[in-house]
Amino acid sequence: MWTGTGVFDLLLGDLRSLKEKRSVVRPVVAELRRRYAVSVAETGHLDLHRRAQIGLAMVAADRAHCVEVVEACERLVSQRPEIELLSARVRYLSDEDTDSDEETDSEETGSDGDTAVPAMGGPARGDAVTVTGGSHG
Repeated sequence: MWTGTGVFDLLLGDLRSLKEKRSVVRPVVAELRRRYAVSVAETGHLDLHRRAQIGLAMVAADRAHCVEVVEACERLVSQRPEIELLSARVRYLSDEDTDSDEETDSEETGSDGDTAVPAMGGPARGDAVTVTGGSHG
């Protein structure tokens, strides 16, 4: 059994109220739920009207399916014209990954403390990745 999680830090367009923010974030959350059958919610920056954080999680029988679904979710979020994806932190864990020290030993961190993105092929078992930067897509 594998779990895949993602945390997406978003910059929203020119919004002036939390009500306008809800009108942008709620449809994205609903579409992720409907299209990919993941558990998803707005998890951060709740009191800011131009920032949002969306967290998602899923469980699958194999790692490849987790990677496929979480990456598809990231693409869906990054392709929305009213949203700029500032960062995406993704983690894949096996049910055999029980020691939290093992996770942190396998990560490479940069000078800013974020987890480095590995070369092609994705992260190894239990690794977390962070993607930061401008527009994706």
